[in-house]
Parts: sequence; C-alpha cells; structure tokens
Amino acid sequence: MDVTANGVRYHVEVINETKQPTIVFLHGFTGSTNTWRPVVEKFHNFKIVLIDLIGHGKSESPESWERYTMEQQIADLDTVFTKLALTDITLAGYSMGGRTALAYACTFPERLHTLILESASPGLQTEEEQKKRRDSDAALATRIVKDGLPAFIDFWENIPLFGSQNKLQAPVKQALRQERLGQNPDGLANSLRGMGTGSQISYWEALEGLQIPVLLVVGSLDLKFEGIGKAMLALIPDARLEIVEAGHAIHVEKPLEFATMVEEYLTLEI
Repeated sequence: MDVTANGVRYHVEVINETKQPTIVFLHGFTGSTNTWRPVVEKFHNFKIVLIDLIGHGKSESPESWERYTMEQQIADLDTVFTKLALTDITLAGYSMGGRTALAYACTFPERLHTLILESASPGLQTEEEQKKRRDSDAALATRIVKDGLPAFIDFWENIPLFGSQNKLQAPVKQALRQERLGQNPDGLANSLRGMGTGSQISYWEALEGLQIPVLLVVGSLDLKFEGIGKAMLALIPDARLEIVEAGHAIHVEKPLEFATMVEEYLTLEI
C-alpha cells in the first residue's frame, strides 16, 4: 500500500495484519522492504510493518535533497504510524535505518515499546567529523549521478564494510545486488546529502535518556560497529548487546539467527 506523509508517498507493507504486537522494520542505505523477507517469514505471532524510506525502493524520491533531512524523515514516519494506527511499537532498524530508528526513539519515545538497532550509530560527535563525512557523502552522491547506478553499485558492494558478504550463496548475493540496482539514483544521492551520517545531529547525549528496552545487534567481523555498540551499551539504561559472527548486515548473512534472537528478546520484554 501507499501512505502519504507530509506530501511524500511511502511504500508500506503489512504482514499478519490481525496479530499483535507490532514490529516495524527500517532498511539500510540502498535497501528496501525486500531486505527483510528472509527474516520476517520467521515471525508468525507479530504484526510486521515494512517501510521503504524516502528515496528508496518504491517510495517517492523528491527532487530536492533538503526534503531528506533526518528530522523530516522521522516526522514522516510518525505520520505514517498515526495513519496506520500503530501504538506501542517495536521499531527495528539496520544501519541507516538504525540511525533513523534511534532518532525516532529519541524524538517520539511515547510511541515505542522496544527498540532494536542492528549495526547502528547515534551519529558523529564533533563538527569536524560531521563535516568530513558530509564532504565524503557529497562526493558519493555526485558519483551516483555522474557515473550511473550500476557503476556505483559495483563500487558499493565491494567496500570493506561488506567484505563478509562475498561468502554469501550466489542466489542471496544476486538478490541483494538486484535490490540495490532497483533503486532510484537521485533518491540515493539525495538520501546521502540529506540524512547521511554527517548531516544528522548527534544522538550520543540522548542515549542516557532512553527509557525503553533496547537490543543492540552487531557483527564480530564489523569491528567499527562492534565498538560503537559497546559504547552505546554503556550509556543506554536498559540495553542488551548481542554480538553475532557476521559482518555489517547480520540479517542478510544470518537471517534465522537474527530472527530467533529478536523473537526471544521480545518474548522477554513484551
């Protein structure tokens, strides 16, 4: 289905509509609702809501990058949740979707019951780090538009962050590549400019104020985000950290293990 939020059309899928409680999943950069297919088929007792974030998948890709800010993205999500009458939600996000989920939790905590963050970051802490990342993301955005999507995806899927995905079975790798190639290049470029890690505010100082249970999931092969996860664990009052033998995208590399971990955690918390 399509849900319009503040003038932007979002693609939304609802599975197990009559079930409760509800888990909303947010994908990462170059992803879509498709990324969660191997995971959500394991959940039979939960309502599942999948959303394509702005500029991704089947959702709209506005022309101006200024419409892609994190503040506007989470305001759009809140409108979508209101239109779908969602309350007491478990919000799960991976990478960019994890940053978005955390930003939402820090801004609209009354809507959420639980937060699940996979390979996620609260942002960068200093203006120097943020500017350096903004410049890097702007260069990537220009590369997408200038060189075209296939060339960018060739580059993107071979960055060190995704090195462990080389061991995936061929059908999984092909599905992942097709998902990436199905994106709108302008949407991806504007997403980098508008809500990249360097463009959003830092939520590090807000972590101590989170009053909901938080499950942090990181891969042992992803040393950078394992370190970020441990740092977040020390600050969030009610947090649990799970380290899985995987890289950045645990739900892609170990979908059954990821689904089982999330379900067991929610069984204890709900």
